Amino acid sequence: MASWRIPDALVARLYETARADRWALPVAPFAAALERSAGNTFAAEPDPRALERHLTSLHLEDLALACACAAGHESAWEHFVREHRPLLYKAAAAIDPTGGSRELADSLYGELFGLAERDGARRSLFEYFHGRSTLSTWLRAVLAQRHVDRVRSARRFEELPAEEAPDLARASVAHQPHAARYVELMRRAVVAAVARLTPKDRLRLGYYYAHDLTLAQIGRALKEHEATVSRNLARARRDIRRDVERQLRDRERMSPSEIEECFAAVVEDVGSLDVADLLGGVRKKSQEDRSKERPEGASA
Repeated sequence: MASWRIPDALVARLYETARADRWALPVAPFAAALERSAGNTFAAEPDPRALERHLTSLHLEDLALACACAAGHESAWEHFVREHRPLLYKAAAAIDPTGGSRELADSLYGELFGLAERDGARRSLFEYFHGRSTLSTWLRAVLAQRHVDRVRSARRFEELPAEEAPDLARASVAHQPHAARYVELMRRAVVAAVARLTPKDRLRLGYYYAHDLTLAQIGRALKEHEATVSRNLARARRDIRRDVERQLRDRERMSPSEIEECFAAVVEDVGSLDVADLLGGVRKKSQEDRSKERPEGASA
């Protein structure tokens, strides 16, 4: 928390910009969130203009929603579940197409809702959201970090004798010089793998990841049952992963451990491999198909 107070007039203006009143959120918790964000950015009291520039650059509507959810406002929580849970499940599927990360996404809800208590008070993970990124980006980053933590924990306690367990913090730093190369290799491999999918698989992925359509909307467009769409998406993700692993193994001559490091590099560098961005080519290649099969609610 910042050791200085944000002027009331500025808080009121930001509160209005954030449309925080739609969640019946009092001004005080919103002001506290602004102060936490400022305190994490400025080591000392900033110039008023610098402070205002920082605060107005925040994703204020997302910050207000997070504050309202942390405070337990039911309408805010319902909105969060409706709008953000599908995105979180997509992120979990991207991290682990086999479904292993789905439980991480589910457990995250407990932390966000504030099931844990400290000093007798319910504490929500939303309190660590400062609005510098969008709420969806922050959620993906938290989920990715949970996945990395789980993988590291499994490697430490299951694969290595206790006396040989390395300092994982030092190991991570040691791998950093290769991270940029690994991310670029993964990007090229995923693009090539997507290009080898059938046109219908590419179209289905494009609808889901690039256009954020629901399974039901995709089903109506492609004349498939919703469950069939889900199975086909899961199969396409598995095909992409196998293709990427084959490319790294055969073309780059990578060992299994190096291939895992490539996948880990992408997970740790959240945003380095944006599926929607990689599917930009899919949108162009399938423009004619989409014009014929555009589902209800889809944008051109």
